Amino acid sequence: MKVIAIDEQLRVIYEDNVHFDKDLPEFKTQGGVYIHSDRLTVTSPVLMWVKALDMILEKMKSSGFNFSQIRALSGAGQQHGSVYWKKGSSQILKNASSELPLHQSLKGCFSVSDSPIWMDSSTTSQCRELEKAVGGAQHLASVTGSRAYERFTGNQIAKIYSQNPEVYQQTERISLVSSFAASLFLGTYAPIDYSDGSGMNLLQIWEKTWSKSCLDACAPGLEERLGCPVPSHSVLGPISPYYSQRYGFSPDCKVVAFTGDNPASLAGMRLQEGDIAISLGTSDTLFLWIQEPTPALEGHILCNPVDSQTYMALLCFKNGSLMRERIRDDCASGSWDEFSKALSSTAAGNSGNLGFYFDVMEITPEAVGIHRFNRDNQKVSRFPKEVEIRALIEGQFMAKRIHAEKLGYKVLPRTRILATGGASHNKKILQVLSDVFNAPVFTIDTANSACLGSAYRAIHGLVAERNVSLADVVKLAPEPSLAVTPTPGAEEVNLFAASIMEKRVVTVLSGFLENISKNPSCL
Repeated sequence: MKVIAIDEQLRVIYEDNVHFDKDLPEFKTQGGVYIHSDRLTVTSPVLMWVKALDMILEKMKSSGFNFSQIRALSGAGQQHGSVYWKKGSSQILKNASSELPLHQSLKGCFSVSDSPIWMDSSTTSQCRELEKAVGGAQHLASVTGSRAYERFTGNQIAKIYSQNPEVYQQTERISLVSSFAASLFLGTYAPIDYSDGSGMNLLQIWEKTWSKSCLDACAPGLEERLGCPVPSHSVLGPISPYYSQRYGFSPDCKVVAFTGDNPASLAGMRLQEGDIAISLGTSDTLFLWIQEPTPALEGHILCNPVDSQTYMALLCFKNGSLMRERIRDDCASGSWDEFSKALSSTAAGNSGNLGFYFDVMEITPEAVGIHRFNRDNQKVSRFPKEVEIRALIEGQFMAKRIHAEKLGYKVLPRTRILATGGASHNKKILQVLSDVFNAPVFTIDTANSACLGSAYRAIHGLVAERNVSLADVVKLAPEPSLAVTPTPGAEEVNLFAASIMEKRVVTVLSGFLENISKNPSCL
């Protein structure tokens, strides 16, 4: 759990955190979670989160932090996770004594003591049932922004209802992690916001209302347990008197709707229409600001957390830095300098040589293995080292552009790419990224971007009803640094290569599926 406070100049004036494993050892978590014996079920203890909030606020109080000057607060929670409030809990939450830490007052309030979280993958049967109930995976994606995923909240609720119907009956409210945290500050059940609600397989992203067919497929009486969703910039109300009495918050401090960690990061990175944020880490993740999305079987469309009329897209690729490091070790003697020199020695388009590099089963597309094609569209077993390096980097970035465009993304003249993560320090890699997307690449410091984005959103919530944009609110924040601009003429070469690549994806997937049909044990 992290906290950031910013002043009117957007300067960070306070920052701290509580580490679940180290600071709350009594919960015996690893990485803040419990991984169950089936290796599929992953949960976190709800009271650990409440106790972490108590702890971080006490740390702030001990440091002399002046809570009375806080005008507004907001927050972010890990997406998809869910919290189950027992019948009668709303009164306990509302009347919590400021003489006690909150976790002591709420210890009997949860019908499910260990919350299912985003790492859980135990709901495959519920996913298939949901897709079947609504007319297929693509139809579900068209309605809710994503096909059925095991970690998505609707499928987790369906599992709890089917396996423990009595627990479900004891539940009066179901919160996301984000709306649960907002509820703690509000002293009453906080609504789910549109953006985080888009990660549940339950919200109609166009109408921004719950889908009756999806609700009915998951559990009876679900709509009243979820409450009505609200715009992500909504002011939910004043802070609970508990915090005024215990910590000295002003009674006028406003609570702005909390959202998911990914949407909050979009705010923290200050994306604007047409922008892309790309995190080049262990896995590579794309955040896209999209005006007219086209939901697909791969990737996710969410309501935009800072502009209710637009959308954001998320694409995740498992084979990121570890794949780049493997090719660096194989082809450049483990040296990033040698890797960069080899990358610079080859031309954009790689003379028609293309590759797919999937050390582990990829998410987008669903395939595994290394597949190389030469300029004559023939599959080959190896490339020269410098060709291999460019094939890897160009292939990774072309795949990202292809899949982004399938979701409705369009590169605009004002498009910026904001790059973060380990590989964003390598200018030669960023040059290929810039050439493939034909857009300038900027680097940005995103340490604690979800937490910082929540602080920005708190300010925005105070003025959003007056049609003030987040961009206007955060214009004093430091600008990202320009790293590279596109090489003239590179886009034409890369667009041609990308069109060939799309055809070869089909070849790779066809071969992969054929291998599985002949030898199912290879899975």
